Amino acid sequence: MKKSTWRLACTLAAALLCHSVAAAAGDLLQPADIFELEFASDPQISPDGKQIVYVRNFMDIMRDRRRSSLWIIGSDGADHRPLTNGSGAYVSPRWSPDGTRLLYLSRADGATQVFVRWMDTGQTAKISNLTESADNPAWSPDGEFISFTMRVPLETDLLAKMPAKPEGANWARPVRVVEKLIYRQDGRGYLEDGYDHLFVLPAEGGTPRQITSGSFNHDSEASWDPQGGGLVVAANRHDDWEYDPLNSEIYLVSLSDGSITPLTDRRGPDDEPQYSPDGKHIAYVGYDDEGQSYGVMRLHVMNRDGSGKRLLSAELDRQITNPRWDERSQGLYFQYDDQGNTKIGYLSLSKKMDTLASDLGGTSIGRPYSGGSFSVAKNGRFAFTQSRPSYPADLAAGGRRSESRRLTRLNDDLLTHKKLAEVEEIWFDSSHDERRIQGWIARPPQFDPKRKHPLILEIHGGPFANYGDRFSMEVQLYAAAGYVVLYTNPRGSTSYGEEFGNLIHHDYPGNDYDDLMSGVDAVLQSGHVDEERLFVTGGSGGGVLTSWIIGKTNRFRAAVVAKPVINWTSFVLTADAYNFFYKYWFPGPPWEQPEAYLKRSPLSLVGNVTTPTMILTGEADYRTPIAESEQYYQALKLRKIDAALVRVPGASHGISKRPSNLIAKVANILAWFDRYDKANK
Repeated sequence: MKKSTWRLACTLAAALLCHSVAAAAGDLLQPADIFELEFASDPQISPDGKQIVYVRNFMDIMRDRRRSSLWIIGSDGADHRPLTNGSGAYVSPRWSPDGTRLLYLSRADGATQVFVRWMDTGQTAKISNLTESADNPAWSPDGEFISFTMRVPLETDLLAKMPAKPEGANWARPVRVVEKLIYRQDGRGYLEDGYDHLFVLPAEGGTPRQITSGSFNHDSEASWDPQGGGLVVAANRHDDWEYDPLNSEIYLVSLSDGSITPLTDRRGPDDEPQYSPDGKHIAYVGYDDEGQSYGVMRLHVMNRDGSGKRLLSAELDRQITNPRWDERSQGLYFQYDDQGNTKIGYLSLSKKMDTLASDLGGTSIGRPYSGGSFSVAKNGRFAFTQSRPSYPADLAAGGRRSESRRLTRLNDDLLTHKKLAEVEEIWFDSSHDERRIQGWIARPPQFDPKRKHPLILEIHGGPFANYGDRFSMEVQLYAAAGYVVLYTNPRGSTSYGEEFGNLIHHDYPGNDYDDLMSGVDAVLQSGHVDEERLFVTGGSGGGVLTSWIIGKTNRFRAAVVAKPVINWTSFVLTADAYNFFYKYWFPGPPWEQPEAYLKRSPLSLVGNVTTPTMILTGEADYRTPIAESEQYYQALKLRKIDAALVRVPGASHGISKRPSNLIAKVANILAWFDRYDKANK
């Protein structure tokens, strides 16, 4: 078959095969394999450390949705079996303090309800009958109650009264009157009026009792006082909370009278409060807000009444999340990112730190972002989600004095029969200031060191996020198509400390261009990449940088700009979190600092672009609204640059929430690159 005939025969969904006709199709990952992927999340180890319940996520090919069920396994890897079945969504498993029951959430009767399972008999009961969905469940220390958060709708009067319509008339839907500061949210759409509040429900079922009130949101998990009387929760209850979105505090909520007492009072975020088992202390994470674009959440401890606050993690310049006390109340487990790898740490009250496990992650299927979680038992055993570039999140277990061990192999049935990309870590110097930058090279399964291969530079979003040595279906599919893939953590990335993150403070995209081009040059020096076959793509912040790059150089043969910001002025005034972006990413609002917005906008460089460019965005994206993509597409078209606009119907900022959307994203990117690859001319 002639090459031209072959290209015509390839559909977008089969674009991966066009790069490697000779390779056996069964040996390489295909886009449809996305539907075969599974991954573990939210592992919960039993109080005695003997069993682990986790959420097993899978793809429903007929309904094109992600689904989840609950599975249980011994902490030694034995007796792996399901607890739930069906094609629903079972989430948030939580063991009762004595380990005899398991609560979880699942959608039933139109809302997410609370269920309890008795572990000795397997009997299960739906103990709630809610009209709104429950979230963030937690047991009381005595196992008698369960707390959760739930939206409480707020009835508001219509601005104008409409006349009564005739019986049987089919009028247009009522107008939507918006008067709130935050009125829509990416992934949720337009928000109904109301606030998230904390509720308490008897563990045997009954009527839930609302224990917070007011025009404030309480949308995080609470921690129960072991000595009784109340719970602590993080919330922003300041009068100007909408305009000062990071200024949350830790509050004590009384069960007896519903009184709410602040225990912290600094300006800045305080979050994830956790009572010590003896009830004497409360741990939490937070930082003093100095207006920086990136703040590092550090670990703090205070007495139960809010006195005696002290910083524990001053020596660790890394973001801390998910703090969990040890059973003796002598220290805390937590997770943190370091140089593109997520770890479990332990910090004693005397400030002695140990790193207990690495390689958490694998719950971000598309790209190699950080993520994952862990839980810890009373005896110090812990369970966590583990990932490497060759597999997404599996279940693993370890302890303070024992090596961690991988317990599941959820994708061996798929991946052991495929040839995957080998991923290698690299470090290189930035041409801007010789600062060391970390990256990874994924070599195609059919890599031949004697040949020169095409390269894709894949750029992460955020910008305050990190890539790492984790599984990425997108990277693997690009490599299966014959590309060497380079992904890096340029300045501004997390997991390298506060100073590195704030190198782009009020300057993004700043000198990320120099970091990224230095990475490309470092790979070219290997001699395995064809400098005439370079391609570039990235999403969100990566879309910003992709459009910025092609405004500064024409060395890439084609580009795909995914869900970008093109014009910072329009972005700041249309994004869902506009009360945050203008305040922390810029020195002031756009009408006061118009030059600062324009000089950092890729739109300012559009006159330089000669690179064929595809722009790809979800039509329901409220984080980087599709108008950003439309501006760029139309500007390129006016300049007669080869351009395409790919709109993903119904997709929010996380385009790949539906499996077929992830397939469409990868297939269209590869089809665009294939069109402009000189090897196909």
